[in-house]
Amino acid sequence: MLAASGSLPRDQEHWGFEVKWDGVRALAYCDGGAVELESRNLLEITARYPELAGLATALGEEHRAVLDGEVVAFSDGGRPSFQRLQSRMHVTGAAEVRRRMADTPVVYFLFDVLWLDGQWLVEQPYAARRAVLEGLLDGRTAPAWQVSPSHAGEGSALEAATRQQGLEGVVAKRLDSRYELGRRSRAWVKVKHLRRQELIIGGWLSGEGGRSGRIGALLLGYYDDAGVLRYAGRVGTGFTVAELDRLLRVLSPLRRDTSPFATPIPEQRLATFVEPSVVAEVAFSEWTGAGVIRQASYQGIREDKDARDVRRDP
Repeated sequence: MLAASGSLPRDQEHWGFEVKWDGVRALAYCDGGAVELESRNLLEITARYPELAGLATALGEEHRAVLDGEVVAFSDGGRPSFQRLQSRMHVTGAAEVRRRMADTPVVYFLFDVLWLDGQWLVEQPYAARRAVLEGLLDGRTAPAWQVSPSHAGEGSALEAATRQQGLEGVVAKRLDSRYELGRRSRAWVKVKHLRRQELIIGGWLSGEGGRSGRIGALLLGYYDDAGVLRYAGRVGTGFTVAELDRLLRVLSPLRRDTSPFATPIPEQRLATFVEPSVVAEVAFSEWTGAGVIRQASYQGIREDKDARDVRRDP
């Protein structure tokens, strides 16, 4: 189940409010002391986060469950950092994963339970599922996993607190809402403090000076409701040298001769175009009247997002 973008609901007494964690969504399948993790786009990601293996052991062999949550890494200042998480998301080799565990530990924030001991819970209201989740993990949390707190009726207070602490935002969930499998629903609303947007990479412009031979800026877009790829501007900041090199390795095999965008774009003759299949997340100041992002900063690649699902947030 996915959240729609919006603002705080007025009838807050009918909603529960959680911190919007700046991480990657993951389902946990716990069965007989073993756990398997699956990303939002159904990738098997268990080996990337071995510190979460103890979750199923904590539940014990008496419980089998499907849990929903967010894998989060923290900056040195103690704030969730999607950029920091990048160093874990793309690593699969066992030796390198162990090294990254030491310098970039993660926390799995659990916020829902979909199935427990042979019973689907998705038709039960959010408030009831939360009670089951909290009871299931009572006394069984650890540094690598914990239940994300939910605050019934306290949206304004949580919104102010998360803004003051520099967090990404708040997610509001109707207390009486069922879990709508595979849908983006208005029963869950994400309220962001910072403008963040997932956008599709449609190509790049080559770098100059110190970036000669590397990517200078990524060309970005999103699909409209008719399935047409619209140009959304470019991003040329927020990259490390290592990330620029990795992006070139990822994008080079996807090169194509023609633009994937529906209309001509600025500097089209200088662009290298690619198949629109890779999703990046960017932070930016605003959408301009021309429909492009302004003052954008690259945050990372979203392997957990399908490019065909990328739309412009309202």
